[in-house]
Amino acid sequence: MALFSEKSAEQQLKAESEKVNRIDLEKVLERQRAIEAKVKGSGKLNRFSADIKLMFSMIRDYWQGNYRSVPWKTIAAVAGALLYVLNPLDVIPDLILGFGFIDDAGVVALCLKLVESDLHRYAAWKEEHEAQNKVTESN
Repeated sequence: MALFSEKSAEQQLKAESEKVNRIDLEKVLERQRAIEAKVKGSGKLNRFSADIKLMFSMIRDYWQGNYRSVPWKTIAAVAGALLYVLNPLDVIPDLILGFGFIDDAGVVALCLKLVESDLHRYAAWKEEHEAQNKVTESN
């Protein structure tokens, strides 16, 4: 039997995302460094570091009103996953060596699977937006 299944990840992500509100978005953005440090320090989560940076960027652009072409459900799922990673006492406490980040990685992986198309659209928008800003700055 798996220590942490996809069904369990789905239940945890659903529970976290259902309670996300605007204040939680601010909390996630304030704790970005702590979450990224935790991700970097964990082999199980580290493979998601580029995706997690993109998730933070999308939340920040949503929070600032720069990018609203994404459903709230996606923003809530991303914030919920990041809040889950932040919590050291989740389903499998992070203090349990070798196993503590399995559930975190499962929740992040499931979140990425669920919001993949929205995240790709955001990445394309961001790339285009940054290219436009470079053109504007060079003129």
